[in-house]
Amino acid sequence: MTRLRRLGTAVGAAVAATACGGAILLSPAKSSLIGASSANPLDILVIGGGATGSGVALDAATRGLRVGLVEREDFSSGTSSRSTKLIHGGVRYLEKAVFKLDYGQLKLVFHALEERKQMNDARLNVGLACTAALAGAAVLNHAEVVSLLKDDVGERIIGARIRDNLTGKEFDTYAKVRRADVLSAWSGIRPLAMDPSAKNTESISRDHVVFEEHPGLVIITGGKWTTYRSMAEDAVNAAIKSGKLTPSSGCVTNNLKIIGGEGWDPASFTVLTQQYVRMKLTHRGKVVPGVMDTAAAKHLSHAYGTLADRVAAIAQNESLGKRLAHGYPFLEAEVAYCARHEYCESAIDFIARRSRLAFLDTDAAGRALPRVIQILAAEHKWDKSRQKQELQKAKEFLETFKSSKNAQFYDGKHN
Repeated sequence: MTRLRRLGTAVGAAVAATACGGAILLSPAKSSLIGASSANPLDILVIGGGATGSGVALDAATRGLRVGLVEREDFSSGTSSRSTKLIHGGVRYLEKAVFKLDYGQLKLVFHALEERKQMNDARLNVGLACTAALAGAAVLNHAEVVSLLKDDVGERIIGARIRDNLTGKEFDTYAKVRRADVLSAWSGIRPLAMDPSAKNTESISRDHVVFEEHPGLVIITGGKWTTYRSMAEDAVNAAIKSGKLTPSSGCVTNNLKIIGGEGWDPASFTVLTQQYVRMKLTHRGKVVPGVMDTAAAKHLSHAYGTLADRVAAIAQNESLGKRLAHGYPFLEAEVAYCARHEYCESAIDFIARRSRLAFLDTDAAGRALPRVIQILAAEHKWDKSRQKQELQKAKEFLETFKSSKNAQFYDGKHN
């Protein structure tokens, strides 16, 4: 089955469609990547779909550049989905800035104050990737770079060999500049930008460093979630310089709302409670109505913004209004919506990153798995073998949450 994305190809048209509640258009991301030949290359190929990589793709696409984004696992499967679960050291930044007159640490404080907010980091990461796609980027998760392509004289990197990890098929895609997201390849450990004059690791700045390691290969390292936007801006600036690119505009992400954010209001959930019901399918196959209660409506509004009505419509019109787990607001409709519109390609993608059920309640996530897989199977046309494989992988994933002895972090995924 071709992995097609219901995402627009022109940012103006896409934003208008979203704001007016129109249908999001279908865009074949994989076809766009395959179609990026040496004669018609992308401007930038972003490798790594964490906070930084998705931010870079969004920044570049909104400047009018032709952009591709590939992620070998799922968006936010590495550090980006866990960094905000840690205790932050912002106070230490401020202490060093004031008492040691360290301007670098003071800049970090300002960046964090400007961009920090309460957030569901995994959903924000997915939102960045989806917004980049709406701006015209060709976005594909579960797609791994297996090798780099160089020009005839071997002096410049001009593309990459990519493997679709869901099908096993490989293809080449070409770009004038290729940017590697080092941050997303780490899990549980934040790489720090090394200052050669630093005397100890405590004085290493967590600000980022951008450099061209090889002609055509621009790398960014360091940084953190709260400064991802400025990191992306710096990386795209470096890529433009390296590839002698001609963007149609400058950086606009400082004032850009991600998908679902334009026009959202904290009281939006009340509209959902008034206009939608949760149609639920009983075990005997009978459809019964249920109220769109405040808890469910608030959850949908906060998770999907102005697109929450689309999830509510699925709950009502397709009889997917049941809760996936008792005591939690996640609805069956969300699984279908995420499969159709948010690159949700596996059961783990949903329980760990489209919702946070795996992190909130491991046992509840386990009980929800059969239904999650059933809905995904219908959306992606999985056979019985694939469904069994999904259940086994998801159960193994959840086991790692039950004992710290079993927790292993490797290459951007929680094994």
